[in-house]
Amino acid sequence: MNQLTNKRLTFYYCRSILWLLFLSLSVVAHARSVDFLPSWNNGATKTAIVQFVKSVTKKGGPDFVPPAERIATFDNDGTLWCEQPMYVQLAFALDRVQALAPEHPEWKTTEPFKSVLTNDMKGVMASGDHGLVEMIMATHTGMTVEEFNQISKYWLALSKHPKFKRPYTELVYQPMLELLSYLRANGFKTYIVSGGGVEFMRPWTEKVYGIPPEQVIGSNVKNKYELINGKPVLMRLPEINFIDDNEGKPVGIQQFIGRRPIAAFGNSDGDLQMLQWTAATNAPHFALLVHHTDAEREYAYDSNADFGRLDTALDEATKKGWTVVDMKKDWKRVFPFEK
Repeated sequence: MNQLTNKRLTFYYCRSILWLLFLSLSVVAHARSVDFLPSWNNGATKTAIVQFVKSVTKKGGPDFVPPAERIATFDNDGTLWCEQPMYVQLAFALDRVQALAPEHPEWKTTEPFKSVLTNDMKGVMASGDHGLVEMIMATHTGMTVEEFNQISKYWLALSKHPKFKRPYTELVYQPMLELLSYLRANGFKTYIVSGGGVEFMRPWTEKVYGIPPEQVIGSNVKNKYELINGKPVLMRLPEINFIDDNEGKPVGIQQFIGRRPIAAFGNSDGDLQMLQWTAATNAPHFALLVHHTDAEREYAYDSNADFGRLDTALDEATKKGWTVVDMKKDWKRVFPFEK
């Protein structure tokens, strides 16, 4: 091989190396410029989220957190999807009462069923927690786990939100979907920690949020193993096993995750203890509340709400310096179907 050929080969080799270096730098520059939270308006809230994620994922940094410890917990109702004018699972329970009423003539004179059958929501709410629990027990139990999953999935597929006229699973918050993806892309493991029924959520959370069933923690009834016609099943009993709300949330987190979250996201007083538990450490942590302030695109409510009441937790957020999302100000769009 002559000297000229060697020079040409060297030239082409060097040019290839420079080209690959240029491409690599371009890819890095592009990755840095990509907005992973496009539905969030630029401002203090978005900046706080991004800065926290960068700080805990920067190797060698003072706040670096190993991937195994990057646990993020999310409330569901009012944090990931719409909870007005009532909790979605309550709407499901009301419809179940109507569907099962022919089998229970005694409900015509028994509260809270009487109020449900006459569409008297004030009467339903007047029955208090005891009445709501009684209604849940009557409509959510006495069947196998698989049967309940099929009934709830069928209801969700057919039912629509009274205001938006869309399936409830389309009433999820686009900014929060982006946040879930952003966290997972940075090595976080995302969990739902909700006061809602765990079996009501598990059939659809993976498809809608990317959160698998085993990462969903919620309230639940007791299950009993039985053999029916030689087939093993889990029967849902009319007995409460665990309420995953208020102080129950940190308990559920410890029981099912076994690690204190470094990030927690909620929207109501029912999430207060989860955020307090997450923030009760000198290690890096992040606590965020979604404040519903947009009556036009969704709903505006806080301390006077029947569902998703936000009062004490908002005061705590102010005192402790937690991040508070102003929905109207901080979100470019609320739902995925918005243009």
